[in-house]
Amino acid sequence: MPIDAAKALAAEPRSSEITWTSKDVQLYHLGIGAGVPATDPGELRYTLESRLHVLPSFATVAGSGAPGVISGLSLPGVEVELARVLHGGQTLEIHRPIPAEGTATATNRLAAVHDKGKAAVLVLRTEVADADGPLWTNDASIFVRGEGGWGGDRGPSQRLDAPTGDPDRTVERPLREDQALLYRLCGDWNPLHADPEFAALAGFERPILHGLCTYGIALKAVVDTLLGGDVTRVRSYTTRFAGVVYPGETLRIRMWRREGSSRVAVSAVERDDAPVLADTVVRHS
Repeated sequence: MPIDAAKALAAEPRSSEITWTSKDVQLYHLGIGAGVPATDPGELRYTLESRLHVLPSFATVAGSGAPGVISGLSLPGVEVELARVLHGGQTLEIHRPIPAEGTATATNRLAAVHDKGKAAVLVLRTEVADADGPLWTNDASIFVRGEGGWGGDRGPSQRLDAPTGDPDRTVERPLREDQALLYRLCGDWNPLHADPEFAALAGFERPILHGLCTYGIALKAVVDTLLGGDVTRVRSYTTRFAGVVYPGETLRIRMWRREGSSRVAVSAVERDDAPVLADTVVRHS
């Protein structure tokens, strides 16, 4: 069996040192569409080193290592083809504001393996701390097609009731044709996002945008429109990747403000508002 759940869960955690600089932060922000308009004071918080604030979703690429969706495939007990893997969801908990430059220890372990029948879901947990203590915890849900059916635990449902009423804010974010090529420079080199032949092998008509790029774009929209541009107000951020995005499309981001949190839904405008991010919650102060 390509996935040995018991072996994978029993594997020892892996720790490594990660380092990032303000240049890495700026590149990430550009990769998710920051800097338009280039001289806007709100955008300069993301692009100019003398004013730099770190959007919390930078945690998903800090250190420029392979993201959970790829590194999870190298764990003991996990042997699957990359073309059968999709990023199912992401949860990020922020313990304190991320510095613009830093060195920290990242510890990875498999937190859960779920049997969904026709697929398996691996939950890879990454806990990051520096000399001053915990910084963030990332959970990446890795969906592996065709690897379920061994009778294991199905795990919890990620589905939430849909938000009610009209959204408090709706914004649209056009994507560049080269958005995925730019975002790849942050460390996710999966050919699914650049190589048409590999994308076709995975069942897509052309390369798709990284789910974590859309994830960052949506969080930036919430911070900029609901949180006054204050990145330090974000406490946690979770989403389920409900559909693909193609570079060059336009994202429609709907936001419902709640006490201490905001619900978010993201869709692709040109494809009749096809869902992209669902069950999305940003918890904040």
